[in-house]
Amino acid sequence: MLLSSNRELVNYLIRNGVLKSKHIIDAFLAIDRKNFIRPGHEFEAYGDYPLPIGEGQTISQPWTVAFMLELLDPQPKQKILDVGFGSGWTTSLLAYIVGEEGKVYGIEIIPSIFEFGKNNIAKYNFIDKKIVELKLGDGSKGWKEYAPFDRILVSAAAKDIPEKLIEQLANNGILVIPDKNGIWKIVKIDDKLEKEYYPGFIFVPLVEE
Repeated sequence: MLLSSNRELVNYLIRNGVLKSKHIIDAFLAIDRKNFIRPGHEFEAYGDYPLPIGEGQTISQPWTVAFMLELLDPQPKQKILDVGFGSGWTTSLLAYIVGEEGKVYGIEIIPSIFEFGKNNIAKYNFIDKKIVELKLGDGSKGWKEYAPFDRILVSAAAKDIPEKLIEQLANNGILVIPDKNGIWKIVKIDDKLEKEYYPGFIFVPLVEE
């Protein structure tokens, strides 16, 4: 579905029952998807479908991003790892939610996509405010020096759930990660994992070294 404004997109996602939490809705209203689109696709910024951003990568469908963030349940002041940040849209949504007392660490492995996403995130001053820190590298290995993380979001399909991400997840933390057919929500409680699976999603593959 192609909509004409960010507000229309948010209302559409609320109406369809995928966007529910006030703090996530507020983030979607504040962080406009059109600021994360490649030139030439601006007129499709509010379409409820993925768009190409180069190198075989995409900015995800808004419905899917809303669904994943609701599963992730990010909260103010948290420390969050965003793996495969791509366009920077999810990183910026998360940065808005955690606020100046929180931190989002973003990892992207493809250099040209890293620069594209970094420039988009900079539009909201999250990097200058030190709410967001970015690294070029293999996100499947996590970011050990800043672990553990309250939440970990992965926006590309993993063949297997990376063990290092499980290790770097805090107690009571949540990991949301796709495979080739759906999305896993994994909650870590006293080193035990509670898993829920939501089939019916397709993602680009997670690029690993």
